Amino acid sequence: MGTRTNQKIGVVMISSLLAAGLIGLAIAPLQTAIASAIAPQPTQPKSRMVSQNMTVSPKLINANTRFGFKLFSAVAKQDAGKNVFISPSSVAIALAMAYNGANGETQRTMAQAMELQGMSLQELNQANATLKMLLANPDPDVQLAIANSLWTRQGISFEPEFLQRNRQFYQAKVSELDFGNPRSVSTINSWVSENTRGKIDTIIESIDPNDVMFLINAIYFKGNWSRKFDPQQTSLQPFYLSNNQPTKHPMMSQGGEYRYYKTSQFQAVSLPYGTKRRVSLYVFLPQSSSSLADFQKNLTAENWEQWMTQFRQRQGSVQIPRFKLEYDVQLKRALSQLGMAEAFSSRANFSGLSPVPTKIDEVKHKTFVEVNEAGTEAAAVTSIGIRATSARPVEEPFRMVVDRPFFCAIRDDQTGTILFMGAIANPKI
Repeated sequence: MGTRTNQKIGVVMISSLLAAGLIGLAIAPLQTAIASAIAPQPTQPKSRMVSQNMTVSPKLINANTRFGFKLFSAVAKQDAGKNVFISPSSVAIALAMAYNGANGETQRTMAQAMELQGMSLQELNQANATLKMLLANPDPDVQLAIANSLWTRQGISFEPEFLQRNRQFYQAKVSELDFGNPRSVSTINSWVSENTRGKIDTIIESIDPNDVMFLINAIYFKGNWSRKFDPQQTSLQPFYLSNNQPTKHPMMSQGGEYRYYKTSQFQAVSLPYGTKRRVSLYVFLPQSSSSLADFQKNLTAENWEQWMTQFRQRQGSVQIPRFKLEYDVQLKRALSQLGMAEAFSSRANFSGLSPVPTKIDEVKHKTFVEVNEAGTEAAAVTSIGIRATSARPVEEPFRMVVDRPFFCAIRDDQTGTILFMGAIANPKI
């Protein structure tokens, strides 16, 4: 996707929700209604400080975790044997914004796919607002910021309540544009570049005459390891591909105390970022008698939650590959398999978004990730087209050499939010 890398370590995530109306675009301009619906609102009070006792709804975290692993499983099957890297958090936020405009069977099937059963729209929105505040800048050495925006077509009527909820709960910037003006593309892309610190310059290539709204979510993450890898300890070592063929690859090494977990099926280690060690990269290495494909069969939200409780501090050594990859996938088929095919059909009901009949046309997801001695850098774009010790027995130091296909995830350990997850079949690609 043409993402440029540099010496800075960070993660960027963009989720773009592109709303395209396919019927009834010959509606006469409703300037007064639009002006009222998207007029600038009073700035939120600066007293919106994050309380030390603030907690996010377990319903939302559980829903997002279940949705994330379902989505990953569907995508991994779609691209079996290949590198896969997605941001379930970004996709969930983008879909939540669109969900505010869904009604009837479309709302029900989206709730099913997103695991939102039992959550009211008010609960969902308030939980997302709280989560956004809790995730913001979690550590002096870790930057994590979320930004949202809505770009509407001039002359099309949008429900004021839909726009206001996205402003209030998602702090979305709402702007009306003349989509017929070629400069509108650069205006949207400039916002994208600014909110991803220049990591992603373009999300919109062109605007179709049927496009009526772009909902864009940007998540920016920049984190250095709590203990950096010494570049002098990096050396070319064999990495065994799924067919057991070795390939020489730069492997980073260090030793110390880590949160570690081992079963008969895999080894796993948590590599934290920053001084507070709140956000971590989790690496799961299937045992040599198993495979990444076998591991993924057991990769469920229920198993994940159980595994997270089993990590214990252990002395050991870690060797992981430097890796960098780009990934892109169409999510329409995966999301349809999760139960929200209705939202992609001509029967879609987004009447809470606009009186103009609309549907989700396509969902494109692109990511970039680089893991090196200093930390992690990643970027992702989703274009949706309408759119956590007691005395322990003395144990032998473990040794974990990640020299074959593995699974990894970047997780905020305070809230349990999984920011990114991926299956690395070949670190060289």
